Formats: sequence, structure tokens, C-alpha cells
Amino acid sequence: MDMQTVADRVEIEALRGEFTDAAMMRDRPRLAALFTPDGVLRMPNVPVELVGREAIRSGGERLQAQWDFFIQNSHPGSISFDGDTVDTATGRTYIHEVVRTLDGRHEGVNFAIYHDRYQRTPDGWKFAERVYEVRYLDTSPLAGGAPGSVREASTADNAAPAVDAANGGGFAVAASGEALERAAAALTKNGFSVEVLDDLEAARTRVAELIPAGASVYTSASETTRLSGIADDINSGDKYDALKPRLLAMDRATGADEIRRLSATPDVVLGSVAAVTETGSLVVASASGSQIPAYAGGAGKAIWIVGAQKVVPDLGTALRRLEEHALPLESARAQQVYGQPSAINRLLVLNAELQPGRGTVLLIRGAVGF
Repeated sequence: MDMQTVADRVEIEALRGEFTDAAMMRDRPRLAALFTPDGVLRMPNVPVELVGREAIRSGGERLQAQWDFFIQNSHPGSISFDGDTVDTATGRTYIHEVVRTLDGRHEGVNFAIYHDRYQRTPDGWKFAERVYEVRYLDTSPLAGGAPGSVREASTADNAAPAVDAANGGGFAVAASGEALERAAAALTKNGFSVEVLDDLEAARTRVAELIPAGASVYTSASETTRLSGIADDINSGDKYDALKPRLLAMDRATGADEIRRLSATPDVVLGSVAAVTETGSLVVASASGSQIPAYAGGAGKAIWIVGAQKVVPDLGTALRRLEEHALPLESARAQQVYGQPSAINRLLVLNAELQPGRGTVLLIRGAVGF
């Protein structure tokens, strides 16, 4: 075996290890970059087929948004170079995974194989295709749980209510069905339209039904709508008059007034909130204030998609959740994306909706977003 072949084998093995590390660290942009631009990730058992780096990134983020926890161990398999060519190869990687979703409907242990095709590129070896084949699956309920996970919070002896967990960790745990029902009833009494949905896919379908074709829609910055794919549904294609792409393309200096008007008075504003109280209030925080006018009343209709971990007993707990849990997570995201941390520069509390049918809250049973 010549030295070039040895070097290629080492690089391909490092590529496979990088995939597992990116999956475990939930770093989907890094994971997607391990594929060729037209690379394919196929998981027939899920079933999922993602073609191209952007689909691999966004599809993976939608999947990981449903995890309570996910552990993947990879073990080296074969690597075979294709005949006389030195630019393509095939191989297999053996996988052991432990996983549970936030809603608890999918959990267990599996052993699987990735059937791989590799391509040499100017940036090194990349995946041209990964096909995931499950060889063994055990869906027996898992007895353990990650620190701060849904199961740990619900099974610990004499456990305190989720929102009272130490260091704000409980603020990531989905509220009980009873708490969701109390919040939904109070919000309805305060004039909001409320629906309790099982998961993000149900929310995605419901949003498409709620927004009429041709409406001007402003999607505020929200991890919930981004990870679910709902923001992409609105901002791509021509079904709606999507304002976000237009605003991003405008010059911030010369077009400031037009940006302000468009974001403040759309037909529909879509986003999330930092907290929902069981007494029927929505709490919104913002660094820039860009979504505040539309949320407060400027938009003809408002739709908020809210994970169950954001439901808290009262306003005091909502503000604590914002300070101790949501702000640190958003600051970390903002630092990575914008190069600076976030801040609570604007705070809006919606205690009631006076226009029937204007404000709709879609409560998701699982934990979604920050």
C-alpha cells in the first residue's frame, strides 16, 4: 500500500469521525459541510432523504429539535477505492445510538450501518452519499436520562416542579399536560385563539392553513420557526408576500424608514415568545425591538408558535426564565451569528387580545426552541 493510499484512508476515517462529533455537538452547518454540494443523506428507516448541503443542514436541525437526548458511537468499517481511480471510494461505518425525543414517543437503542460513497474534492475527502441502514432496534423504555432531560425531571424522587429546577435547567423541560391546559384556558379567556398541537409538523401544517396565499408575512427572529422549517416555508417560493427576504436585501441606512414600516404593519407576523404564563400572558423580549410593533398590534394577525417548556406559572417566573435561561442561549447564538451578544433591550407583555381572531397561539406539547 503506497503512502498516498494510507493518507487517503486516514483522511476518510477522520471525515467519518467528524460526522459523529458534529452530530453529537448538534453542529448541523459543520455536518452539512462534510458532504459534497450535491451530497445525499438517506435514512430509509426514518424515512428521510436529504439532497444537498442546505437540505442536510435544515433537515437535520428539524430532527434534532425533537431530541430529548441523542448519543452516537461510530466504529471504523471498511474503505475500498474504486479500481484505478484515486478520487472516489466506498466504505461502511458501524453505528450504536441511544435516543429519546422530547415527546417521549420515540426512544430506544439501535445498531446501524452507514453505507458510504466518498469523493475527493479540492477541500479534501467528502461524503457523496451516506445511506443509513438499521440492523437492530430496541424500543424498550429507557430507564435513564441525560441531566436535565424530560425523563429525569419527571421521574426523580420528590422532584420539584420543572420550573424550580436548579440553575434554570428546568426551564428547558416541557410543562405537563395539565399546565398546558391551564395556560390554554387562560389565554382563551384573555382573547387569544389557542390550539395545543402534538409536534412541530402539526404546527407547520396549521400555519399553512392559517395564512392566506398572497398575504404579506413578516417572520421575526425565532429558533422555533427556523428549526421547524416554518420560516423557510414562508420565505421561499411565491405563495406569500414574504417580507424578510425583501428587508434583508434593503440598504439599512437609506431604507431604514421603509424597513421600519414594512416590519411594523404586515398582514401577518409569525414568531415565538420567551414565555407563556398559566395566567394567560405572553412575554416577549428583544434586543432590537424589530418584532415588537407587529406583535403589539401593528400586524393584522399574529401567530406565535410556543414549545411547552416556555409555559410557567406566573409573570415573575416568566421574567426569571427570560433572564436565567433564554437570554444566555440567545446571546450565545447572537455571538456566533452577529459577533455580539444579545440583550433584553425591549420587553413586551401581552395580557389580552382585544381583537377577536387576531392573535393565535400554537402550543406544542414538546420542548421547542429557547
